[in-house]
Order: sequence, then structure tokens, then C-alpha cells
Amino acid sequence: MPLEATMMIIDNSEYMRNGDYQPTRFDAQSDAVNVIFQTKIDSNPESTIGLMSMGGKGPEVLVTNTKDLGQVLQGLHIASNKVGGSIDIPTAIAVAQLALKHRENKNLRQRILVFVGSPLEDQAADEQAMIRLAQKLKKNNVAVDIVAFGDGIEEPDAEGKTILKTFVDNVNSSDNSHLAVIAPGSALLSDAILSSAVLSADRDALIPDELQVGGAAQAGGSGAATGGGDFEFGVDPSLDPELAMALRLSMQEAQAREVVGTAGSSSTATDEPSTMAADPAPAATVVTAAASSSEAEDMDEELAKALALSEQKDVDMDEDEDEDEDEDAAIARAIEMSMRGQEEDEEENKKR
Repeated sequence: MPLEATMMIIDNSEYMRNGDYQPTRFDAQSDAVNVIFQTKIDSNPESTIGLMSMGGKGPEVLVTNTKDLGQVLQGLHIASNKVGGSIDIPTAIAVAQLALKHRENKNLRQRILVFVGSPLEDQAADEQAMIRLAQKLKKNNVAVDIVAFGDGIEEPDAEGKTILKTFVDNVNSSDNSHLAVIAPGSALLSDAILSSAVLSADRDALIPDELQVGGAAQAGGSGAATGGGDFEFGVDPSLDPELAMALRLSMQEAQAREVVGTAGSSSTATDEPSTMAADPAPAATVVTAAASSSEAEDMDEELAKALALSEQKDVDMDEDEDEDEDEDAAIARAIEMSMRGQEEDEEENKKR
């Protein structure tokens, strides 16, 4: 999004009383100034806009660079009371350049926007003088946009060039300067400027890529809607971005439904892929069953070992009991034998 300090130079010469733009040229110009201010501030809130006139008694700075629309509207009211005389484009541009040089935020790029609704006179009609001025502006990194309307539209020469076009070509650097020639018609002057190259950078900053004319045509392809001139769906996204976005989303949803329907029909026509996709489930079941059976076998083995150990303990206990019984019998026999021995000794003593 552009970060700029713009000085708008309006035409308040006697020609602004003409009614070829409703209600008058000056009123149409004032409406365009309002639209340009809103567009530039909306594209980047840090941008600033100033206002000056170049008719009447001479170029005059009406409002220094500001973000307040009220000050700009007040400047337009002051200029409307000073309509008269002729324009002095070179002097007005020089004053605008000096005003931009003293801008508070030096990070803002410099731009001058000139409304020309009167025939070129004096130095403005001197092509070489205008070229020198353009080269000076280019050297100081100042971009210039010119909006030519009404009698400000020049008749091109044999080569198709005009002084204003030559001026813009010489001041242009990396396509930062533009010339918009707007003939009287049914369309508002502000609408024509809004869709022109003068506000292309600001307009692109406001509109998502998918809603821009070029991007929408590429994204929509053959499915893009027709009608409405160069705008997709017949809606200018810069004038109603919400409606354009809604139409865009509706088209995307329709395309998504078509894709889902196509995918469903193709899956019904081909059964083998679905069968192959269903095979892994039984395989997983077999693997699970095998794993559970192996776990059961392991448990059976453990139980068998436990039973064997318990039986072995029982056998050992029986053997121990038998051994205890043998020892008791031996002791009993020994006691019996000793008692017999004592009885025999007593009998022999009696005999003696």
C-alpha cells in the first residue's frame, strides 16, 4: 500500500463555471477530490493529502498535508469563492514541490496530482519548459499525476503526442506517474478517476488479489461471468468490494459442488479401487486376531508353568513328610532298643 504525501492542485479558473460536467466543472472536481482523499487514506492511514489552487490571482496553498477531510473540504469551499482568471501549471507545481519538501514525515513519498480543466497557456504551452520541469521533478523523486478533463483535453499532434503526455513521460519513473484524459459524458468524473491508472496503486491496496480484474480473470478462467464491461460479475470491486466478494464466494461454492459431484460419479464407475481400499480392514482384523491368539498361548504357558511349580512344591512337601516319618520311626526304634537293653541288664542283676 502506498505511503505518500500528496499535494492536489485544483483548477479554479474561469473555465470551471462550465456545465459540461454536472452541475459544474468545479463541483465535479470537488467530488473527485473527496473520492481521491478517501481512497488514499483508506489504502494507507499514514498517508497525508494537501490542497492548493492555481487559478484566481495565482497559485495558493489552501491546506497543508493533513489526514483531516474536514480541512480539505474547507479548502474547497475557499477555492469555490475564488473562481476566475487562468491557470499557471509550472508555478503551481513548483509551489507544491516546495510544500512537499517541508512535510513532517520524510518517509512519505512525494506525489503531485494536478487537475487541468482549462487550455494550456504561457509556459504550460511550452513543451521544452515542461520537459525541463519534468526532469527536475524526476531528479527529486517526485511523482506527478495529471487529470485532464473538459477543455483541458489537448488535440494530439501528428505523432499522437501532447504537451501533458510528454510531460508525464519525462517525469515518469518505474510507472509512478500517470495521465488520465477524461472526456465529458454520463459517467461521474470521480468514477472515471477511480477506475483510471491514477489510483491504480491505491485501488490495488484496497481490493484483494482474487477480486482484481486481472486476478479474477485468471482465477475464474472460463467460468468467469460475463457482462458489466471489464469487471467480473458486472460489479466494480472498488465501488462495492463486499458484493464482489459475495459473488466470488458463490461462484467458488458452485465450482466446489461440481467437483464433488464429478468425484462421486467417478467413484461409482470404478469399483476396484474402492475394493482395494477396503482390503486393509480385514487384514488388520486378521493381524489383531493372530496377536490375541498368541497372547492367549503365552498366558496358557504361564499358567502351565505355575501349575507345574505348585505340583512340584506338593511333591517336595510329601517327600519331606516321608522323611520326617522315617526319622520318627528310627527314634522310636532306638528308644525301644534302649529300653530292652535296660530290662535285660536288670534281669541279669537279679540273677546274680
